[in-house]
Amino acid sequence: MKDNLFQGKLGFGTAPLGNMFRDIPEEEAMATVDAAWEHGIRYFDSAPFYGAGLAEIRLGEALSKRNRDEYVLSTKVGRLILDELEDPTLRDLGEKGGLFEFGRKNKIVNDYSADATLRSIEQSLKRLKTDRLDIVYIHDIAQDFYGDEWISHFETARTGAFRVLTQLREEGVIKSWGLGVNRVEPIEITLELDEAKPDAFLLAGRYTLLDHERALQRLMPSAVDKNVNIIVGGPYSSGILAGGTHFEYQKASQEIIAKVERMKSIAQRHDTSIKAAALQFALANPAVAAVIPGASRPERIAEDQAALNTVIPAEFWQEMRDQRLVADNAPLPINSQKE
Repeated sequence: MKDNLFQGKLGFGTAPLGNMFRDIPEEEAMATVDAAWEHGIRYFDSAPFYGAGLAEIRLGEALSKRNRDEYVLSTKVGRLILDELEDPTLRDLGEKGGLFEFGRKNKIVNDYSADATLRSIEQSLKRLKTDRLDIVYIHDIAQDFYGDEWISHFETARTGAFRVLTQLREEGVIKSWGLGVNRVEPIEITLELDEAKPDAFLLAGRYTLLDHERALQRLMPSAVDKNVNIIVGGPYSSGILAGGTHFEYQKASQEIIAKVERMKSIAQRHDTSIKAAALQFALANPAVAAVIPGASRPERIAEDQAALNTVIPAEFWQEMRDQRLVADNAPLPINSQKE
């Protein structure tokens, strides 16, 4: 796969810096980005949607002291951030509820048209304090935000954002573009379009230990066949696989909690961690170029690095498969582990 752009297998997702789930102190947010840099992470992903611009502002400030040529930066289009204010708790976020209720109060407008795409990029460049973006993803044109109307938003993007980003890539303004979504269907459709030639897709929450069967059916093989990168976001399924309490951006159900406890029991028997298994599982698929867990505390970065380097016994994976906790056709990181 064309994975050299991402500067390694581990990137940093900045959604938590938009005050996702909690009001994060400014110094804690800055320290988290600094920790990522100090641990060698050089791929940073953000979006206007994360706290109505807050994550981009914080990331831009933290990276302003770094050499721009030393890191890869991606953000997203599809949402414009206005000067007009609104109550963040009343935003219609589809299945995502009050995801960024602690973010900025600036009004968010959904718009995937050509003009809005250019305006969104211009806004992001200012918030990120940079003169260029490496990758631009079209954000959330899927069922989880728009329900049955998602196809109409997809069509607007197809004739708007798709074409603008293709032109910007051809002109050398950006290096790559694709979709950043929480569902596989928009990516599958895009891969079948003759007119669209995306480079990468950021798929959040759909290729994890808890949810990977659908992606394995068509998406991952198609991505490999077409030499298109998949970047896995949310490898810990909103936190439940890393000791948190959320799954799919909501409080985890008892069924999910019970499933995770089964996984943890197997991990304990083999003296390993479920967090390490979650991270390495995502990277084992040949379609996956990088994984970008989010973090809002500096110590989480060191934990991610440790998870990436943990040697997981082959017996752990065998038991996970025997217990039907991973799909039979899912690539596993067994061959890359030391005996």
